[in-house]
Amino acid sequence: MTEKITPEVVAQHGLTQAEYDEVKRHLGREPNLTELGVFSVMWSEHCSYKSSRVHLKTFPTSGPRVLQGPGENAGVVDLGDGLAAAFKMESHNHPSYIEPYQGAATGVGGILRDVFTMGARPIASANSLRFGDPSHPKTAYLLEGVVAGIGGYGNCMGVPTVAGEVMFHPSYNGNCLVNAFTLGILPADKIFLGTAAGVGNPVMYIGAKTGRDGIHGATMASAEFDASTEEKRPTVQVGDPFMEKLLLEACLELFQTDAVVGIQDMGAAGFTSSSVEMAGRAGNGLDLFLDQVPLREEGMTPYEILLSESQERMLLVAAEGKEDVVRRICTKWDLDVAVVGRVTDTGRWRAHWQGKLVADLPVDPLTEGAPKYQRPMTPHPALPDLHAFDLSTLPEPADLGDTLLRLLARPTIASKEWVYQQYDHMVRLVGAVRPGGDAAVVRIATGDARHAKKAIAISVGANGRYCFLDPHLGAQHAVAECARNIACVGGEPIAITDCLNFGNPEKPEIMWQFAECVRGIGDACRALGTPVVSGNVSLYNETEGQGILPTPTIGMVGLVPDVEKTCTSAFKHAGDVIALVGTLQGEVGGSEYVAAEHGKEAGRPPALDLAREKAVQETVRRAVREGLLSSAHDCSDGGLAVALAECCMMHGVPAGAETTPWIGAAVRVPFPARKDFVLFGEDASRILVSMPKESAARFVALAQECGAPVIRLGAVGGDTLEIQGALSVPVAELAKAWRDGIPAVLRRDVGHAAASLVAREPQEPIS
Repeated sequence: MTEKITPEVVAQHGLTQAEYDEVKRHLGREPNLTELGVFSVMWSEHCSYKSSRVHLKTFPTSGPRVLQGPGENAGVVDLGDGLAAAFKMESHNHPSYIEPYQGAATGVGGILRDVFTMGARPIASANSLRFGDPSHPKTAYLLEGVVAGIGGYGNCMGVPTVAGEVMFHPSYNGNCLVNAFTLGILPADKIFLGTAAGVGNPVMYIGAKTGRDGIHGATMASAEFDASTEEKRPTVQVGDPFMEKLLLEACLELFQTDAVVGIQDMGAAGFTSSSVEMAGRAGNGLDLFLDQVPLREEGMTPYEILLSESQERMLLVAAEGKEDVVRRICTKWDLDVAVVGRVTDTGRWRAHWQGKLVADLPVDPLTEGAPKYQRPMTPHPALPDLHAFDLSTLPEPADLGDTLLRLLARPTIASKEWVYQQYDHMVRLVGAVRPGGDAAVVRIATGDARHAKKAIAISVGANGRYCFLDPHLGAQHAVAECARNIACVGGEPIAITDCLNFGNPEKPEIMWQFAECVRGIGDACRALGTPVVSGNVSLYNETEGQGILPTPTIGMVGLVPDVEKTCTSAFKHAGDVIALVGTLQGEVGGSEYVAAEHGKEAGRPPALDLAREKAVQETVRRAVREGLLSSAHDCSDGGLAVALAECCMMHGVPAGAETTPWIGAAVRVPFPARKDFVLFGEDASRILVSMPKESAARFVALAQECGAPVIRLGAVGGDTLEIQGALSVPVAELAKAWRDGIPAVLRRDVGHAAASLVAREPQEPIS
């Protein structure tokens, strides 16, 4: 409290001198150390969005299904028949790099609280993960720790992890990305908000005791890493999923009473951010009494109490006179509970400790009055040369079959079974389409007959390479691919959340990437009718000046009206017709193929026609709902050849239908360009489907109605993937390469996985 505020102390708190001068202007005096700490966290990039707010305001955030848009703990959309879904995606990147298990675990815990604080019971989680070069010495350690942390927390909570993606790239060597998504179900007319309404109402603390873990976590997450990164380990929180389970059940029981006026998760910046944000939303003030806060450590100061990010805690504003209702329910669930403040009409946030006023601050400068920067922007200087690179000069591969095997062994493309098998995706038996396909489908199963057939589709994704080469187009691809994934299971995309992961915004080229990605997301969401209802921004993902690829991760939710009419990715029946909804152009700019086989990340991402995208999606969605299709699978990383291989081996065939866990295919591909470009190019807006012969005519007619092109390719059958005039590979070989990709990273022998694939005898093309 009495420490002198020097320029060094200000810098340690992540504030610039200009920002500190602004603090003094708002106060009309010097702040004390506790007050400086409060401004530090509330004005951090993590809490204030000071570099991004001016751009985020351009997002489309309303629509016929939107019940609650951005600004609350989670977004809420209407599912019909009195039911709603709350969902959000959050990052826990910096903590996960420093301490992968606890960083990932507390990321899951935080996003669960964001959802159930809205009044929803979480029913499904997903994640999007990015790690460095598979051969980097830290990649296996981070991969193992992060996956264990996600599984350890989510499994204990009894919330299934049903979808996700894992990608690898050297830009993430010094900054892995851990983006966590959760969705919950609630009554559409009973949404709870994080507001400190009602002057005189008590402010109550519920959950775990406060300790010293996580202090300065928000500030740490708003700065680049350097050689001292390991010293930041104490800023990583420690989670307790069993305590969170008690907190979840207590909150859901409290929501059945009339005691709750407002409620907020104590997440980043803990007690400080939750109380300040609740006061700001209501336009009120708060008086807080820190002596009443349940503590687990002795000698904690007001500064430590306010800035601790101890997990499994909520701040609740109760209706006056209902304190005993809250105490009774919290005591039943073995939670700490205490009255720690009162709502006032002063517009000031005041903290008391041992009879003294230790902080007295106006609320508005901490919330809406926080700095907003329109930072300088300029395109990345490398782009003109990368765009001008002539991809046609790349040598053609000698053996397309071997090329396909090497691509399937790439950890970004390879099977993610090792990952999702560590998650309990079966708990509560909600999964209708489980991990490993294009989108997960989860049953709502409320017990209400009106909801018996309804389900929700979930997809997450982003392509950092695309977004580096063309941020506006790359971000549109992320939205379009998630919507396409949802169409593959028969779902109607209804809204998105996002997690915008970028480097240092003080660099003009990074800020330009951010602004262009935001513009791209907005354009695609407007075209596809999927408003942005929640999200998160994670900046300063840099280590010693090396930033990540721009990675705007999209989490999309879709509605499946009849869970019995959905579809999976795998080929199933010999004799089924295989067709491609979309076109064959052979666009390889920014592709996994060019990066893997030629060491180039150049060109432009594939062109994206959003009108055609909608037509392709509508065709497949209607075909799934009419029961025409045996399978539907999006063509993305690795292109058509990889998609065909995945359909042959992804989940196998129905039990008892075949003696092997896969099935082959024989196709003829028209080649309007180089064979390798057509097979491995990542042209946009394409879905690979299979169907009984008797469904083919109706399917073609349906595609014509929707305005989508269709190319008939061949038929399902045999035990080999044959592409006439190009390659013929036994599916057993494909499956071995595909399933060994991630285990090879963990064995640290990823460099040898593709090299160990034996040369095969050339085979005759199919007749």
